[in-house]
This record gives sequence, structure tokens and C-alpha cells, in this order.
Amino acid sequence: MQTQLAPQFQLTAQGQLGESILRKCVHCGFCTATCPTYQLLGDELDGPRGRIYLIKEVLEGATPTQKTQQHLDRCLTCRNCESTCPSGVDYAHLLDVGREIVEKAVPRSFGAQLTRWLLKRGLTSSLFKPAYKVAQTLRPLLPKFVRSKITPQKDPGVWPSAKHLKQALLLEGCVQDAMMPNVNSATARVLNALSVQTIIAPKAQCCGALAHHLNDVSLAHAHIKANIDAWWPWIEQGVAYIVMNASGCGVMVKDYGHLLRHDPLYADKAQRISALTLDIGEVLALEVQALQNLLHPQVLKSLGQAVFHPPCTLQHGQKIKGRVEDTLSALGFALSLPPKEAHLCCGSAGTYSVLEPTLSNALKERKLQNLLDSKPAVILSANVGCISHLQSASTVPVEHWVEWLDAAMTKSQALGA
Repeated sequence: MQTQLAPQFQLTAQGQLGESILRKCVHCGFCTATCPTYQLLGDELDGPRGRIYLIKEVLEGATPTQKTQQHLDRCLTCRNCESTCPSGVDYAHLLDVGREIVEKAVPRSFGAQLTRWLLKRGLTSSLFKPAYKVAQTLRPLLPKFVRSKITPQKDPGVWPSAKHLKQALLLEGCVQDAMMPNVNSATARVLNALSVQTIIAPKAQCCGALAHHLNDVSLAHAHIKANIDAWWPWIEQGVAYIVMNASGCGVMVKDYGHLLRHDPLYADKAQRISALTLDIGEVLALEVQALQNLLHPQVLKSLGQAVFHPPCTLQHGQKIKGRVEDTLSALGFALSLPPKEAHLCCGSAGTYSVLEPTLSNALKERKLQNLLDSKPAVILSANVGCISHLQSASTVPVEHWVEWLDAAMTKSQALGA
């Protein structure tokens, strides 16, 4: 796609990145076939190709409007289009360029600004966790819409105290640590069984994804740099890897090298952080034999059939489609065949369910119908947002797959596996 950058973008990093990505696009339209919002709305401008045209026009000097902003806002950033694209168009990074430029050019209403400020500041605040605990206690008394956003309390269990030579850093997550702390403790217990000690760096913050996807680049970069500073002493001591059990955080941290590539102080460190970051699925896929020895066949049989929902951030963002499913199957869990439309987004997409509830709920209903077709005992996933979003309307439990594995290991230990 030929692009003539407007003078104000010709010498900027944004303009040069945008132009290099646009030149790969050949207008084929394959991306529209797998775009969730295009399937729901049938509007070319609510599909990847249409959004690419809008960003191209802005980079060539067209004045963006509220309609431009709306079409870019409606994108889930699921990156399904990237998995489909035969030309390797880096759509997500192009969307970042377009959204940042449009955000500065098109003012939002006071209500929209307030909502977005509360999301990016409130969800990452140290006050969120205690406030969420209060909400969990009052959950039965809350209105249905609010109640659907509050997950029931779960006992996180015991964090392992054993020390091991091999260590891994774990990002607690600003939202996950409040909503589902049991996922983190389950991860630590599973890694402990593999003689890996899980380390939480005290000063680590939000991964930066919330602010990044709300177009607040400066706040996102502040979170990223704080995490690099918090992790760096451990990296210098030779920590094995940084493990992510929330795929949304994982895809963000793996992108640190790109996001800070022009920062003279942090570029090299950010690249190192990204290289060390692994999803928990990547870690455990290498430990199948060791895990098999910790699981009792009787326990596996008693758990019933599960269905796995692969988050977009896992299959399209991190591009490790099938890794978790293959691992669970190899361990002997009864896993149903991939559900229909497994490639499509569930509609959670970070703060999308709050900002675009109509589209989000339509995708959730569609996803749940497909997931429940196999009549599973449980729906498994790999991201806190997907889990809470689906659980709000599911007739069966929705859990993180590491919770499922941890529970099976605990029961197996009781039977002497």
C-alpha cells in the first residue's frame, strides 16, 4: 500500500513505523473474514482493512474525526487479523500509531475522559485490591450489572515456602492479584513441584497494558520502566525467566522491547526483559514428563471433561496457539475438541467490556454457546479478563487452567501419586 506521509509525520518515529507497516498491506481483505467486529457490524470501517485505510488517511494529513476515533476504539486488539494476514501486516502496532495520533487530535467528552481515567488509574491503584474485597463481600447486594463484574471469593491456598536454586519472577498483575489471587498461588505451587522458586518483586506494577490500550502512552511507559527497575536486580542475579500466567500481561511484557526501542536508557533492558518472558504454558510444555509423575490417573478420570478457551492474547498475540491444549492432553486430562470459532475473541479485551458493552456481550454469548456445545464440566482459559467475562454468564465454572492443574496435583498427592 503506497503511502505519502504528511510533512508533520515524515521525520517522526510514528510516521516511519506506520509507513513501513502500511507498505506490507495488499488490500486482500482476508482479515475481514476473522474480525469479530466486522462479523457483528458488517461495516468495512469496523474491520482491519477499513481501520488501516483510516490510519493511512490520518498519516497522509486527513483530519481525524469522532467517527475515526469510534472505529478505532471498536477494535478489540484481538490480533486475529494478524494470524490471518498472508502478508504479515503488523496491525497491532499500526493501530497503536493511529490511536495515539487520533487521541491527541480528537477531544473526548468529559464523561468518556472520566471513565477512561478511572479505568487506567483505579484498576492499577493499590486501593483496588482492598476495595475489590469489600465488593466481593457485598456481592449479593449489588445490582446485577455490577455483580457480574465481581468474581466470587476463592481461597488462594498456601504459597510455597521452599527455596530452590532455579528461580522465576512472576508478575502478580494489578487486576488478577485482586480478583483471582489463587491463580498466582497455584502457579507458585506448580512451579515449586518442579523445583522452581517463584519470586514476586515488591515494586513491580501493572504491566502497562491498561494505560497502553487506553492510549495513555506516557503512563504505560512509566509502568513499564517501573517493572524493569523492579526486576533488573533479579535478572542480574541470574533468574531463569519471567513467568506470566495472565496472557494479556504476557503479550504486553513481551512487547517491552518494541515499545521502548527508542529509549536510550531502557531500550536494551526492555529487550532483555521481553526475551526472558515466558507464558506459563511455554514453561510447563517443557515439563510434561515431570508433571505426569505428579498426577494420579484416578484423579484425572474424576475431573470430567474440560473445554479450553484460548485467549486472543495467547493464540494471536503471543502466537503460541495449541500449546496449553497439547500440554493438558499429554498429561491425561479429558479435553474436548477445540470449540467452533475458537479463533474468535470472547469480547473481554481488557477494558472493552466496560467501554463497548453491547459488542462485548454479543461476543460473549456467541463464545459461550460454542464452548458449552460439548457439555463440559468446566471451561478453562489463560487470562483473568476472559475468565471473569465468561464466568459472568456461564452455566459451568470457568477457571484458569493452572488452577485446574494445581487442584489435580493436590488431589493426586493425597492419593500417593
